[in-house]
Amino acid sequence: MENKSSPDQFDPSQNFLEPSFQPLDPLFKPKSIALIGAKDDIGSVARTILINLTSARFKGPIYPVNPKREEVLGLKCYPSIESLPIAPDLAVIVTPAVTVPKIIAELGLKKVPSVIVISAGFKEIGRKGEALEQEIKKLIKANNIKLIGPNCLGVMNPSANLNATFAKGMALDGSIAFISQSGAMCTAVLDWSFSERIGFSSFVSVGSMADVTWGDLIHYFGDDPKTKSILMYMESVGDARSFLSAARQIALEKPIIVIKGGRSQAAANAAASHTGSLSGSDDVFDAALLRAGVLRVETISELFDMASALSRQPLPKGNKLAIITNAGGPSVLAVDSLILNGGALSPLEEETKEKLNQFLPAAWSHSNPVDILGDASSERYFKTLEVVVKDKTADGLLVVLSPQDMTDALGIAASLRPFAEIKDKPIITSWMGGDSVKQGARLLNETGIPNFAYPDDAAWCFAKMWSYSHNLSLLYETPVSLGIDKEWLAKRKKGLQILQKAIDENRSLLTEFESKELLQIYDIPTVRTIIAKDETEAMKAASEIGYPIVVKLHSETITHKTDVGGVKLNLKNEKEVQEAFLEIQNGLKKRGLEKDFQGVTVQKMILNKGFELILGSSTDPQFGPIILFGMGGEMVEIFKDSSLALPPLNEKSAEKLMEQTKIYQALKGFRGKKAVDLETLKRTLIAFSDLILDLNRIKESDINPLIVTEEGVIALDARFVLEDKIVKDEDLPKPAIRPYPKEYVSNITLKTGENVLLRPIKPEDESLLVTFHKYLGEESIRQRYFSFLSLEKRASHDRLVRICFNDFDREIAMVAELIKNNHPEIIGVARLSRKPGLHEAHLTMLIQDPYHGKRLGSQMLSNLIEIAKKEKIKIIVADVLKDNSGMLHILGKLGFERVSKPAEDILRMVLNL
Repeated sequence: MENKSSPDQFDPSQNFLEPSFQPLDPLFKPKSIALIGAKDDIGSVARTILINLTSARFKGPIYPVNPKREEVLGLKCYPSIESLPIAPDLAVIVTPAVTVPKIIAELGLKKVPSVIVISAGFKEIGRKGEALEQEIKKLIKANNIKLIGPNCLGVMNPSANLNATFAKGMALDGSIAFISQSGAMCTAVLDWSFSERIGFSSFVSVGSMADVTWGDLIHYFGDDPKTKSILMYMESVGDARSFLSAARQIALEKPIIVIKGGRSQAAANAAASHTGSLSGSDDVFDAALLRAGVLRVETISELFDMASALSRQPLPKGNKLAIITNAGGPSVLAVDSLILNGGALSPLEEETKEKLNQFLPAAWSHSNPVDILGDASSERYFKTLEVVVKDKTADGLLVVLSPQDMTDALGIAASLRPFAEIKDKPIITSWMGGDSVKQGARLLNETGIPNFAYPDDAAWCFAKMWSYSHNLSLLYETPVSLGIDKEWLAKRKKGLQILQKAIDENRSLLTEFESKELLQIYDIPTVRTIIAKDETEAMKAASEIGYPIVVKLHSETITHKTDVGGVKLNLKNEKEVQEAFLEIQNGLKKRGLEKDFQGVTVQKMILNKGFELILGSSTDPQFGPIILFGMGGEMVEIFKDSSLALPPLNEKSAEKLMEQTKIYQALKGFRGKKAVDLETLKRTLIAFSDLILDLNRIKESDINPLIVTEEGVIALDARFVLEDKIVKDEDLPKPAIRPYPKEYVSNITLKTGENVLLRPIKPEDESLLVTFHKYLGEESIRQRYFSFLSLEKRASHDRLVRICFNDFDREIAMVAELIKNNHPEIIGVARLSRKPGLHEAHLTMLIQDPYHGKRLGSQMLSNLIEIAKKEKIKIIVADVLKDNSGMLHILGKLGFERVSKPAEDILRMVLNL
């Protein structure tokens, strides 16, 4: 098979799809380095970087490049990039900003795969710098170069002896990947880490992130076996979809902890709508992290405290903590901190108390906190912990030591070592004091038990661990299936027609009547509404609908009708309707707004109001569309009881959105009142989410009030504001989380005549996949997994969660669904898995045995190839056992060619698209 020079063409020599290959490896594990702009001037950045590279004992060659030097710090200096003896894996640039584009071009000709631009003077200085940065972006894209920076401190990887920074000192080796958008934050954290003996798998200053994004780095360190947790200092999100896509995938495996500056910044044009005024940009950021399973903290110490705990201890299964202490006061502070942060004290089982009575002094507390008195020895601590750890009411343990004259802080710490790895129960400690407890505290940390200087901090940490654990479990809890909306295309078409009419009339605001039409298209119930252009039409409409009546201003320009006296309620007869019409009309004339009067709308007055809610959307500059839910009505901006979520919503995320508000407690029923129709309310939230994603020209909207009762929901008023028509479709804000790709749903017919639905996988498919795996033969399993994999492992919840919660930006998984006895069954699964930064995907497929030879496999793969083209995938690779004749036959028919043999019994097949 001919190899071509195109960067998108598969080259077997590069082994792109081998597990060991990562596009960012040359940045973090280079075998050779060039320093462009090297010099030995005292105090220069270039000198410091070269000293750091050499003093870190980097094992590969280092090539200084400077046409004005023959030697720098004892190393031969090369006059140009072209003169280098080899193409280095990594080039570090410390020349003036204006020279960088030319250097990048030369590095591209030399086939250098990665670059760190230390130099400043780019977009941070204004238009001139922005132009330079844009030029760099074009060059690195054209030359397949991965770039960190510009305007950054550099990169460290202690295990690779790499210190390509101008920081003072080399980070200690460890398991934390620290990524920072601030170089100053990097140096401060690095200095602090030395005294705290905290080590790093990598230490990265990203600068302005012209190329490599948060998402790229999260994915890289997520795959790095040395990294146990990922810590980030963030000032701006950048590519929000890439960030959330990577975070959602990695968060189940490794904790991702973020500290972000700029909490107080309000969202742009916040007062433009009810929704906007309730959602500041920092609130949106919180909602995004919640959706991705990322933990946010407020201070640097919290950042490392949580990293220490989450990387060394299991997540708690509940919020109940058992406290063992030798002093009462510190435990009281710990309890306060625990309760205030959402934790609880475990009640302790009677059996636990009885066992403790057998060896503890009679004066022990006989409750939780377990106060074992000031003279507690290491033996007493050990025996107490040995009993309490088995208590079924305790989800975690906190051991507190206050130094007394007889306290052996080191010996007690040593006695805790056997408990460092308790399954499903974290153990944390607080050795309070100074020099007298220092050795014991150090031993605990070295043992793998996180230690805190203060017990209230330790209790806070446990509560935060529980909150994080609970959020992850909710995030990946299998939702109830709502089926495929087969009418979505027709709904979208009708909705777009309404939007287009307004755009054609140079309007950015839909009328209330048009807004309700949109809601009805998406199955959101609304009150019947009739437009009346004069008082006669208004009275006729009122008679037709039936009293009591509401009359509202009908306007194509006025946003909030109540502000101009445009709402008249509870009208009981024709005269009142006529008067209401004239009052609204005359009121606008007095305000000089007669051109904004297009008549009124007439609708039924809903007397049994239930609860007034608001459901809205706005557009965040970083995360795109966001959904808001909360208490509605006229006082919406006073009470501000609302929560935010990123669309798309499903049954679980809609439920979680509601649960985050105070009014949710009332909606569930209280003081003898029945709960409202929460199921219909959930479906309404999901339908609204679909509407916002399908009709992406909607800039902001709100349904207020949305009335919810025991019988259901009904929208009484709604407004939709559109993006300006000068904004091109390709420039419209995109959702940060890719919606379910409904456009890939199709139908096929098997040889048997059976009709099969091909569709992207959904979180709701978990139970169907359990059944699917039950009916796979051993040979099918061997051919798919290259060895036997038990049903218990194949159908485990942890595994299926990762499969069903598909990120369609990273994987396209399709299932074949067949209806049998009125129940859906999955009979085939095919998947394209991408590697970030590459235009390639790895193909796998598994078909139930009864459907082999029925044309299912070939049709699924043909379908995936067409999807791959739409997804701009250039290369599809499939590894197949050489005795899997059926799969090889299908691949051959579809144009795949053999390029290599990764293992003795495996063939590699490739399709260039």
